[in-house]
Amino acid sequence: MEKHPFYTFLLIIILSLAASGCQPAPQLQTGEDTLFQYSTLASLTAGVYDGDMTFAALKQHGDFGVGTFNTLDGEMVQVDNQVYQIKADGVAYPVDDAAKTPFAVVTSFAPDQTVNVTELMDCEQLKTHIDGLLPSENIPYAIKVTGIFRLMQTRSVPSQVKPYPPLAEVVKTQPTFEFRDVEGIMVGFRLPAYMAGVNAAGYHFHFITTDKTSGGHVLSCEVQDVTVEIDHTDEWEMDLPSNQAFYKVDLSGDAP
Repeated sequence: MEKHPFYTFLLIIILSLAASGCQPAPQLQTGEDTLFQYSTLASLTAGVYDGDMTFAALKQHGDFGVGTFNTLDGEMVQVDNQVYQIKADGVAYPVDDAAKTPFAVVTSFAPDQTVNVTELMDCEQLKTHIDGLLPSENIPYAIKVTGIFRLMQTRSVPSQVKPYPPLAEVVKTQPTFEFRDVEGIMVGFRLPAYMAGVNAAGYHFHFITTDKTSGGHVLSCEVQDVTVEIDHTDEWEMDLPSNQAFYKVDLSGDAP
């Protein structure tokens, strides 16, 4: 019996649908080269020191980064997917996943460049040296510096009480710490100029000793024998807080 063209067409459609149903659904990929940021530096500078994001949630976005803690209670260093809290006493404490952050920047660290620096350099010379290694100034970079630091000067900030003062007032009385001939890790980012305000344009480093006992926000340093690893991050993702402090803060001024 001769088949009607309509039934032939219908059979083709059914077979095509069946074949497509046998194919695995496409999977969404989370890019390794994504810089993830929670909240903005401008809001933190203005005194928004409480956030909604737990460190368990933050770890879903990366294993390497910097930030701070609710009530501005110290400096955050994340390395090898472990988060440390360097409090105002200069001591590094492992962080519970349930703790929360008002501002943090993380990525899944996978270096694209690795170089050894054996000559003595201060922090500014090191930054200039790294600048010369970068293919562009227009994308963010995650940077890890590991080795011996002849000098490392850091600071941390103490927990604040409401009504929160702006960050500029807090840092006037910040405790500072000095290390000499110490082995450690600088964890940080170099961000393009156009990210100023939402983050810190240029370099931003935190430090933790190799034994994970102390550290802080880097003020100055001298490197003696270090390895510099650079991860190019060409994607940028940001989540914003959903609380009244963030909703109502005035962010209309000049970027810090």
